[in-house]
Amino acid sequence: MNPPLKHICITTLMTLSLMASAATSQEITLKPYHPQHPDMQWWRDSMETRDERLQWWREARFGCFIHWGVYSRLAGAWKGERAPGYSEHIMKKFEIPMAVYRKEAVEPFNPVDFDADEWVRTIHNAGMRYLVITAKHHDGFAMYDSDCSDYDIVDATPFKRDPMKELKAACDKYGVRLGFYYSHSQDWSHPKSTHNYWEFGHPRDRWWHGKEKYKAHIANVREYMDEKAIPQVLELSRKYDPDLFWFDTAFWAPASENVRVLKALREENQTAIVNSRVINSIPGFDEDRRLGDYATTQDKPAEFRPQGEGDWEAIPTTNESYGYHRMDNTHKPASYFIGVLIKCVGRGGNLLMNVGPRGDGKIDDKDVAILNGIGEWMSINAESIHGAGRSPLPLQAWGESTRKGQVLYLHVFDWPSDGRLTVGGLTEQIDKAYLLADKTRSPLKVERLNELDAVIHVPTEAPDSSVSTIAVEVAGEMSVDTDRLLSNQTSNKFHVFDARLDGNLRCGPGHIHEDFVTDWSKSSDRVIWPVRLNEDASFEVLLTYSASRKKTTEGGTFVSTIGDQTLSGPAVDGVREQTSSLGKIDLKQGTFEISIKPDQIEGSEFMNLHSITLRPLPSESPKTMDL
Repeated sequence: MNPPLKHICITTLMTLSLMASAATSQEITLKPYHPQHPDMQWWRDSMETRDERLQWWREARFGCFIHWGVYSRLAGAWKGERAPGYSEHIMKKFEIPMAVYRKEAVEPFNPVDFDADEWVRTIHNAGMRYLVITAKHHDGFAMYDSDCSDYDIVDATPFKRDPMKELKAACDKYGVRLGFYYSHSQDWSHPKSTHNYWEFGHPRDRWWHGKEKYKAHIANVREYMDEKAIPQVLELSRKYDPDLFWFDTAFWAPASENVRVLKALREENQTAIVNSRVINSIPGFDEDRRLGDYATTQDKPAEFRPQGEGDWEAIPTTNESYGYHRMDNTHKPASYFIGVLIKCVGRGGNLLMNVGPRGDGKIDDKDVAILNGIGEWMSINAESIHGAGRSPLPLQAWGESTRKGQVLYLHVFDWPSDGRLTVGGLTEQIDKAYLLADKTRSPLKVERLNELDAVIHVPTEAPDSSVSTIAVEVAGEMSVDTDRLLSNQTSNKFHVFDARLDGNLRCGPGHIHEDFVTDWSKSSDRVIWPVRLNEDASFEVLLTYSASRKKTTEGGTFVSTIGDQTLSGPAVDGVREQTSSLGKIDLKQGTFEISIKPDQIEGSEFMNLHSITLRPLPSESPKTMDL
């Protein structure tokens, strides 16, 4: 007979406390650690089964992130004042004391409209195959029945139910994998944790543990980890057998303590996937996924920074908050997220799209509409997402592509009105092409334009109002030409995240308005795209940029070289984001580069470049003479 969980939790706590007291006087450091260090054998062992545990995740590709807690009841407002940023951070934003937060957020929290079956059914119908929910966020409140603390939804609220238990049952019913978000490195309810500077006097600085004046607090954090974080992570693993643990903000705790959390989990659970945010980078380990199983992008990505060949996950949210915020009405339409999903999968990533349910337990109507809209598209196009991945094709002017085995899925955002879709760079023979919206999968006519490009004949009207998909079955090795083909029919947008960067340029975080390259301080730094053009054409050249955020910048002038032609212009200081026309350019067919570099930098840094667009111009009619 297994011992009761309460006993396990107490035993774990006692063991960890003894270990902590023995280590209190020791220097807590990770400096000698590297992948082959003897103390990291447990991690090396866990990496032996990494591919096995990631198998379902790589197949799923699309999941739902849920930020839900007692902060959801406050809905992004405190005493009539709007909370800036993320609503789940409201306790910190207004520096609310624990006793007040208990009275105003915890004790009245009673989400009587919560229906786990309805949640998971809606998520499943949207084509999402896994769910990650906040079991404990930074406020320290457990949204499950915890035996390690009474600061939880069963013991501290009138609700008295365990939502995680109900979600586990619903996920099992619908075949959706369950994961838990757990804030391990900061807990504003615990006096020995981090980042509650307004009541407990915790250090305010992000990297406080590297500063001599805060050294004494490292022992406090170890005590918190032993009293709460590690026991709760282990009880979540034992109670609900989740498929994934999603950790966050590792920089608030010393690396040594974050590693202890992961080690404790791995010593008893080798099957749960762990994201990269469990710890910040340690020299010698993978820079992106660190000690986790996959890399996590920054919050709210709109464009994706180069991610290499590894596993990664993006986490957009329906508006600008992750938790429910009744004053944030910046919701994007379903078509936006369909595009982000396609772009993500085509670059080898997973999309974990966030919704923030209300304090009464209902998913907000705006979010339901988005999920239903995605679900409608996925009901036809799911095969191009689930089990699909990185496409070998170069980027296309008309949209994006994904791949599954010998099938390429062409996701057409800009449908050709003349019924001719040119696929650039596909050198292999096409066995069959058909619309996913066509239930009969009737073959579309295909012709070879040249050795590098093919044309698929499609209906003149798109079958889908958002993104239409064409499946292309390919024979052979899926070989491609990687130079991007310029279209003379539709706009050609070249984003900096898809460019080759020469010099010390660095990609921005990828948020809306922050999808740029920055640190442009040398005139030799360049952004380059290799391209091809099949026939002579004229284009208008448009540049999208914003001013550098550094105070010492004053803009400058730039030079754009396209083939053997050059355009130039000013980069105006103080601009958040703008698109400027550089004029018209006439290009000859052939292979060449598009590049941008500074001509003159005024101040310490040049502009932040987002993209360059070549918009085709109608060919001029031949001149005639009057007789």
